[in-house]
Amino acid sequence: MMYRMTIALLALVNSLVAAYLHLWKTGRVGSLVCTASGGCETAQFSQYGWFLGVDVALIGAVFYGVLLVVALFSVQPRHVDARRMSTLLLGLVVPAFLFTLRLKYGEWLVLKVFCPWCFISAVSITACLILAWLDWRRTAPVTPPTDESARMPLAA
Repeated sequence: MMYRMTIALLALVNSLVAAYLHLWKTGRVGSLVCTASGGCETAQFSQYGWFLGVDVALIGAVFYGVLLVVALFSVQPRHVDARRMSTLLLGLVVPAFLFTLRLKYGEWLVLKVFCPWCFISAVSITACLILAWLDWRRTAPVTPPTDESARMPLAA
């Protein structure tokens, strides 16, 4: 359950960060707190700041909001040990992690900039991937030993 609660906390924080970046990009909040190098602005307004015409920060805010809801739902007593909830979390996080790799490629190798807000999201989704995988392993069905393996003598 601790894995899922940590995923929920990371999702909450990152949904707020992504919403802040989206609101800044659309002119609804004041200045963007970033490094002096301007990496945030460059990344936000580059071709990597958009996906299929949608602001990547908005995609992040929606994704992390959905991840938060699923993670909170999965810590309810009747779902704590449910394999399907672990699979759902992993199914949400894996594509997001792959999408983040694409964004990091664009930011670091193509644009050659650094956005601390984007980095926080990249570290968080990586942590969510590890946590979701650990939770998925935790909920793996236990396979009882076969009769043959139970009769095998232990090696000295």
